[in-house]
Amino acid sequence: MRVISGSARGKALEAVPGKDTRPTTDKVKESVFNILQFRLYDAAMLDLFAGTGQMGIEALSRGAAKAVFVDRAPKAVSVIRRNVAAARVQDRAEILNLTYQQALQKLQGQKFDILFLDPPYGGELLNSALKAVESFDILSSDGIIICESSVEDTVICPEAFSVHKTYKYGTICLTALCRKEEID
Repeated sequence: MRVISGSARGKALEAVPGKDTRPTTDKVKESVFNILQFRLYDAAMLDLFAGTGQMGIEALSRGAAKAVFVDRAPKAVSVIRRNVAAARVQDRAEILNLTYQQALQKLQGQKFDILFLDPPYGGELLNSALKAVESFDILSSDGIIICESSVEDTVICPEAFSVHKTYKYGTICLTALCRKEEID
């Protein structure tokens, strides 16, 4: 696992020990940043289930103004801190050891241009998180949400958002959502 592009290009990133965290593959990560390429400069990003922190670090490396990393697992938060320091982006990073609900409540009133949601596959965690994002209203007016899920998972789009596009990479699905007024 490494940073693909930008100021920290080529920097190796540490993985979270154990099997509780599933890092995004390089192919899927490159696809995410192809989707985001014209939105990254000076953007505020929220990496809601951050794991290793690789997605937020990649965004910062490519010119995002700030990234907030959220993970409830202390092991993951320790790895995120080390990876952020190794990539030398700590001046633009905030790391929260909270559940997604606690983090959204804490961040209420802030607006993010990019939200990346990659919770554990299966179950309803992704859909619950999307409903919470909608209710806390933290997506900027022209922001984008990228959800990573299994192709077998059903992403239920909250009323305030519309599915912009869906991308499939083998067993992995990326779903891009925007505010309805941005699509209409």
